[in-house]
Amino acid sequence: MLCPRCALNQSDEIKFCTSCGANLQAVREALDAPEKKFDWGNTWVAEMFMSGQAAEIRKREMERQLGITPEVKRYNEIKAGVIVSCVGIGVSIFLFFLMMGVAANAPPGDAEILTRVWVAGVIPFMVGLALIINGLFVSKKMIEVMERGRKEPDALEDGPTPRGLRAADTSEFIPANMSSVTDQTTRHLENAERKIR
Repeated sequence: MLCPRCALNQSDEIKFCTSCGANLQAVREALDAPEKKFDWGNTWVAEMFMSGQAAEIRKREMERQLGITPEVKRYNEIKAGVIVSCVGIGVSIFLFFLMMGVAANAPPGDAEILTRVWVAGVIPFMVGLALIINGLFVSKKMIEVMERGRKEPDALEDGPTPRGLRAADTSEFIPANMSSVTDQTTRHLENAERKIR
């Protein structure tokens, strides 16, 4: 094997080049490893061209793998609401005291406007309040509806079998109030079978 660093011919059994000390074992492993092809499906470019539905499916799968349940999302939404509301209150307080200081040296018409700038902090407060309300009430109802949907059996798969449509090898009796279309036909077949024997 030729050493890639010093180009000296080396024996295939040695792990390091005797001249420069290059790791020949790592070079052999790199040459023997199969070439890994680049997957464009795992890049941000592929995400840009995804349809809305495919992006939503991928997002849900990622959340499932990370263990983010609807309940966790709900708590995160409430937490975000509390944070945004607190930021709104903080901005209001900061702007109130800052503008009071600025308004003290401003002309009377401008001072009146400056003393009301603190109201801008009400916007993030209201956004945070909306997030809290949504997390406490709306998202909770959505989770309950999803849970109810999971608990209800699918009519075709999990539900009880309809009366009278049991398996052919059953030993149960059909109730007397239930009449079958094939009752008479079955009796004729049983009689025909006895005559053949």
